[in-house]
Parts: sequence; C-alpha cells; structure tokens
Amino acid sequence: MKAPISSNLVKQKALELGFHKVGIASKDADFDLEKQRLQAWLDKGYQADMGWMANPKRQDIQLVMPEVQSLICVAINYYTPHQRPGGSEYAKISRYGWGRDYHKILHKKLKVLANWLRSQGEGIEARYYADTGPIQDKMWAQRAGIGWIAKNGNVISREYGSWVFLGEILTNLELAPDESHTEHCGTCTRCIEACPTGAITEPFVVNADRCIAYHTIENRAKNLPDEIASNLQGWVAGCDICQDVCPWNQRFAKPTDVADFEPYPENIAPTLAELADISDEEWNRRFTASALRRIKPEMLRRNATANQINH
Repeated sequence: MKAPISSNLVKQKALELGFHKVGIASKDADFDLEKQRLQAWLDKGYQADMGWMANPKRQDIQLVMPEVQSLICVAINYYTPHQRPGGSEYAKISRYGWGRDYHKILHKKLKVLANWLRSQGEGIEARYYADTGPIQDKMWAQRAGIGWIAKNGNVISREYGSWVFLGEILTNLELAPDESHTEHCGTCTRCIEACPTGAITEPFVVNADRCIAYHTIENRAKNLPDEIASNLQGWVAGCDICQDVCPWNQRFAKPTDVADFEPYPENIAPTLAELADISDEEWNRRFTASALRRIKPEMLRRNATANQINH
C-alpha cells in the first residue's frame, strides 16, 4: 500500500512519543547470512530450552503479518548511572530489570504510534511488538539503521551503546527504508574474554546453555548446572558482564530520560542472604510491574543460594 505519509513524518512522530532512535526497514531486506547463522545456531542446540527460537515465523516476517511491507523499528535508552556495591555479600541484578517492566513502557508508546499510523488513512494496518513475538528484532534493528549486532549478540547503537530496548511496528505501508547499519566491533574481543562461562563461543555466537543470563532467567530446573553455579559471581537475575566491558558502553552510555527506568530502591544492592530466603509474598511485593517477574521466587532463591554456596 502506497504510504499517504512520509517516512520522515513517521520518524518525527516516534521521536515525539519518547523513542530515542527510529528507523525503517523494507520487508524485502536481505537476511540470507543471518538466516544461515540462525539455522547453524539452532542446529548446534545453542537455544537450550528456548524452543520458541525455532519458530519458522522468525525466518519469514510475512508469516507473522502477510500484508507487511515495512517495519518501523524503534529503540529506547534505559541506562541509569547507578553503580552496584562491590562486596561479595551483594546480589547482582541486570540493569534491564532495575526499574519498571520495559514491555509495559514500550507497548504503551508503540500502541499510540500504531494508532496514529492507522489514523493517517483508510486501510492502514499496524501491528506492534516489543520482545513479544516471533520476530528477530536485532536483525531488523540493524537493517533499519538503529545499530549493529555485536559479538556478544546485543545491538549496539552509536549514541547509547547497547543499553537499549527494541520494538517494531509491522505495517502494510510502503515506507522509504533506511540504510542498514554497518558493524563496528572491529578487532575488539573484550566481551568474549570477559564471559566467565565461555558462553560467547565465537564472535556473534552465544551458546545460551552456557550463559548466566539464560540460566538465571529462563532455566526452570531445581538446580543450576555446576559449571554455571560456580561462575555466577553474584548474578541472580541476568548478567551484564559482556555489556559492562564493552568500549562502546564505557564511552557512550547516557542516562535515560525515562523516569520509569529508574531503579526500584531494592534492586541495586540486595544481599544474597535476603534473596536466598525471600518469601513468595515479599517477591510479589518487591517485583510489582517488573520484568523480573519472569524469575519466579523459587528460581530467585535458587540463584542466590547457588551464589552463597560457591563464594
């Protein structure tokens, strides 16, 4: 469907709504290399128990929305400059989970943008996602010029480093696409060298089954594997090691202007002891409207206890 509005107008509206970066990709973007990489990754079993990663829709955006012509890709900076204390008695929570659930924040803004898009003409379709559908959001973000997929698997933007959440709107409008972003990791291998479990098996390839973030968030087993438990280094909810050592983050991280991403007071410096014994009621109180609700109370107790045993 020929767009009754310009790509620039769409971008302007996205920025007005509080997104920090916006770009547009065509449904016909060439993903041959990325599709080969994804299939090789799946063939090695690097998705661990994340069976949804094999959904065929991830390989073909038209299986998600047959009428799609363009993707409006957005990014929002969530970095807050607070620092964790260094003592071994403290538990570490990934920055993405410090404040309010990012799904709620992105969905609210994406819904407004999608509704505005539909209001621009009859027959305009728009469907939005923020880490909630079978879409390779990092690949699309790179095609839309938001940033590039780094050696640690995260998207890095020039302006904010990798401290960004991604979202996209699929639409039947034919919008002028942006140029795909080029890769700027160069010869740097700091993320690979810093990973205590060797999860980044080679540049751009992460084995989830060796990733602390995967095991603390997604692994539902009663106990963590010994090789993970012995290398947690205090992490109980995600892991930021490969982001903390990235030169792009060290140089270009900027404090967010989104108040909802400011940390809940108890998320920066909880102790392992308190989380190892946290009750279901306290978990429910502490993580209201938080992305960390994905980590069930028994998992949080497990993660904290594993740290205590292996310190």
